[in-house]
Amino acid sequence: MKRWLYLIADFSYGEEKIETALKAGVDYIQLREKNISSAEYLKRARLLREMTDKYHTKFIVNDRLDIAMISEADGVHLGQSDIPVADARKILGRDKMIGATAKTVEQAVKAEKEGADYLGSGAWFFTSTKKDAVPITEETYRDILNAVTIPNVAVGGITAENGRKPLECGASGLAISAGILAAEDVAAEVRKLRDMLEQA
Repeated sequence: MKRWLYLIADFSYGEEKIETALKAGVDYIQLREKNISSAEYLKRARLLREMTDKYHTKFIVNDRLDIAMISEADGVHLGQSDIPVADARKILGRDKMIGATAKTVEQAVKAEKEGADYLGSGAWFFTSTKKDAVPITEETYRDILNAVTIPNVAVGGITAENGRKPLECGASGLAISAGILAAEDVAAEVRKLRDMLEQA
């Protein structure tokens, strides 16, 4: 099974760093923008759609089903306070991907039942991008993996240095933000992570 390298990006890191990561080879990129207008979010989503087409990368929009649809993204990732997965599936149909955040077994089972294609579970480690994120235990993570059949990407403070831990638990991939985009050499960081995923 090929494990995913899933980049969570926002434009505060700069367009150049995002493009460098895409060029170096990530499987998925999720656009996650906070505290900007809908018009600006859509503008950035359309730009990222162009970039991902160039590098043949799957493009996911965080939270915003409307932005995902208008920008012709490959899918949407929904948190617990967003539109329910079942409703998003009705609107998007079967051709688009839907990811869901699941921090408990109950949330994971519900998301799979409602039509989610994959789950994101964490936070594995402290993360500067989500300071209020509640840590997940290895036991809870394994319980989530055992409760569903869809892929699960580990998320939260993951880097090339600590990413082996969730992979050893059975993660289908790693979702990373600052661990790639805050690096001095983004391409080198992507290569390191790709090597680790291939060895897992």
